[in-house]
Amino acid sequence: MRHTKLGGLDVSRLGLGTMGMSAFYTGAGTDDDESIRTVHRALDLGLTFFDTAEMYGPYRNEELLGRALGSRRDDAVVATKWGTIRHTGDGQRGLDGTAANARLAVEGSLRRLGTDHIDLYYQHRMDPDTPVEETASAMAELVREGKIRGYGLSEASVDTIRRAHAVHPVTAVQTEYSLWSREPEDELIDVLRELGIGFVPYSPLGRGFLTGAIRTADQLDESDFRRGNPRFAGDNFAANLRIVDEVAAVAADAGATPAQVALAWVLAQGEGIAPIPGTKRVSRLEENLAADDLVLTTDQLARLNAVPAPTGDRYADMSNIQR
Repeated sequence: MRHTKLGGLDVSRLGLGTMGMSAFYTGAGTDDDESIRTVHRALDLGLTFFDTAEMYGPYRNEELLGRALGSRRDDAVVATKWGTIRHTGDGQRGLDGTAANARLAVEGSLRRLGTDHIDLYYQHRMDPDTPVEETASAMAELVREGKIRGYGLSEASVDTIRRAHAVHPVTAVQTEYSLWSREPEDELIDVLRELGIGFVPYSPLGRGFLTGAIRTADQLDESDFRRGNPRFAGDNFAANLRIVDEVAAVAADAGATPAQVALAWVLAQGEGIAPIPGTKRVSRLEENLAADDLVLTTDQLARLNAVPAPTGDRYADMSNIQR
């Protein structure tokens, strides 16, 4: 598998998002053995980049990934996220970007992951009550101590990224980006390239929608996060199927699957981009990783670039996004 650089961090250009193994999606937490096999298969196929967060579970996903990597930890680049659980207070969910919370959070993540360092440590969401300069200074201390190797931001505004980067170099920024979430093209991608910061698109398959496997919300468990997502709701769902159908048409032309085409489109956007499609199944992992070898033609890229924007917001509550 080919590699790319996120700041100074070398990673496989396709990573593995592990959230759905433990939280939020249909079937989460029902087959840890298959999830562990998926992590092992990813390593065998040359994937090095794994993404988790303390909030996934909470905590269970970090524990699962740590157990799966085991003695192969040195073969992996591990990214996790903090800042949405208040360790300085009641331990409940809530934004806390303080230095004290960062210190408590990193120790917990290190313990659950079974490692002495985290390769890429993201602030999961921005805390409006804590200046990002304070948070970046705390991350710089953790880097100096060797507890983390790289500092990242997730769903941060361009202004926040610039302010954080001025205090300590930001390794990577994680934001949703796919054929149905193209907002980063407005400004974010250019700024990241200007500053030498890597880009990690999450949900590059549109939360599974772009695979074509979900044709009705009835396929999702009642507890599935997507049930409350505006793009999966009612008339929006039906309207967004037009995007899926166009991706499927390009896939037929390319002799590939819709998932492979959606991922190949993201990879075609340039260097320094490492999308993290999530799955808990070996078969889906193998399908996704084949996108590394898929080169779309100019005509196919043009057809995909012309896909209409989706109907509905990315989240039901957008208040914590892009601060």
